[in-house]
Amino acid sequence: MTLELISDLGGGKTTFVQGLARGLGYKDEVTSPTFTLSRIYKLPDGRELHHFDLYRLSGTDVVVDELADVIGQPGIIVAIEWPETAKQVLPADHLSLTFVATGDNQRDITITAHGDNSANIIKEVMS
Repeated sequence: MTLELISDLGGGKTTFVQGLARGLGYKDEVTSPTFTLSRIYKLPDGRELHHFDLYRLSGTDVVVDELADVIGQPGIIVAIEWPETAKQVLPADHLSLTFVATGDNQRDITITAHGDNSANIIKEVMS
């Protein structure tokens, strides 16, 4: 599954990934990959959470190539901050999460499914 995380600076993207990792059973610290560009978290069920922050990239880069290699791999969840740089490698079926600050420590999150698999995930979570 690929998650496209969209917001302004400080919009809550990394905080969301921290919560996602915790919800998936990851016990160690989850930090922003702003300066490293990507981090991999090995989950207790054998899956991996790959967290990319493409803010510092201005075009196609080796990190986008790395991203392309992991997208769609079984057992890998990909979360991408600042995905605009990597639009060419995003799969057709993915989730877009748009974060809008509505006050101190409050966000509205709009989730958009792009494809049947993503729509099914939303249905499953909402039921």
